[in-house]
Amino acid sequence: MAQLPQIDSLATPDKAVAKSTRKPLFPAVNLPFIGIVALLVSFGLVIVWSAVSNDPDYSFPRQLAGVAAGIVAMVILWRFDYRRLSGMTRIFLIVNIVLILSPHIPGLGTDAGMGARSWIRLGMQIQPGEFAKITVILLDASVMARYGGKLNDPREYAKALGIMLIPFLCIMTQPDLGTGLVYLFIAAFALIMGGARLKYLLITLGAFVAAIVAVFAIDELLKYQTADGTYEYRLLKQYQRNRLLVFLDQGGADMSDEGYNLQQAMIAIGSGGLFGKGLLQSSQGTLGYLPEAPTDFIFCILAEELGFVGALALLVMYAVLIIICVRIARSCGDLFGMIIVMCVVGMWMFQILENIGMDIGLMPITGIPLPFVSYGSSFMVVNFALLGIIGSVWSHGAASGKKEAYEVTH
Repeated sequence: MAQLPQIDSLATPDKAVAKSTRKPLFPAVNLPFIGIVALLVSFGLVIVWSAVSNDPDYSFPRQLAGVAAGIVAMVILWRFDYRRLSGMTRIFLIVNIVLILSPHIPGLGTDAGMGARSWIRLGMQIQPGEFAKITVILLDASVMARYGGKLNDPREYAKALGIMLIPFLCIMTQPDLGTGLVYLFIAAFALIMGGARLKYLLITLGAFVAAIVAVFAIDELLKYQTADGTYEYRLLKQYQRNRLLVFLDQGGADMSDEGYNLQQAMIAIGSGGLFGKGLLQSSQGTLGYLPEAPTDFIFCILAEELGFVGALALLVMYAVLIIICVRIARSCGDLFGMIIVMCVVGMWMFQILENIGMDIGLMPITGIPLPFVSYGSSFMVVNFALLGIIGSVWSHGAASGKKEAYEVTH
């Protein structure tokens, strides 16, 4: 018995073509993903509003503008097929080098403080190294996707590792150690997800630890005494050394600079108690005891105002977001897309652990912000852009793969 034609097949050719070429706003929507992102961003905006309300150096409307621009970037990247970027290793490498080194261009770069040259001025201040996180992830995923999930050749491993280290070496010319560490963790996740042998990974980790020890040892040998009797170091900035020393000897930390910051951060978190003091009631932030409270120490403001319950709520939202992203990565039949998503997850996990860990003395103090919570319009745009790329993997990799499988079996 012949089947009746589908309703759509009775449409006129022009209407059928128009219908087939019309694209939805999102090719495929992952409602749990959208829901947890909306909840997390809204929660972060409330905390930022409270943190900057009495600080003239920060602008909440600018944070809102960053969210608006980020949403636009997310929608555009969500609709874009990420698979078209596969194999563009050389292009990503060139873009990374240009972006990260652009602050060194005379007349364009500007000093970020503490001797770091990390910003450029194009009508407004922009941090290229922040935007380079996107291209670093795409670069590392493109490099590892070429090996099909199995990298056993030591020469190929050295080649892949060398390419991934180029952005780190470029960012250290600024120098920006915090962003450089983020690049390294992205590379580590790319190597692990890309199938590099455990033996090579352990050797690399050992070499990294040895390099850190060597830097401090060489710095001790090359240090020199200034006219005022203090010592200057050639490889590491004094504040970088102080941060590590404070982390290693918290009991003996003095009340100046990094030691002071750590003690004030722990006071803020401890004073919040179970339910906190309430929004706009952070004495540590309002009275200026915490430097850069809306950015580096935003978690302290959250813990002081909303207490343990508020901090736990944030951690639960992060956990849900990461679980959803991991599920997207696992359902993606494309290695390139899977590595992209896991590199983003790895970057977020490191930033969360480092930012919160430094506030409670479990990690050295760095300038690494808290995803979707710390103040910074550029930082917000980058995170939304990464959400858009994950959405593209879901739409064109995970969801489309399931649809094709369904069509084949039915």
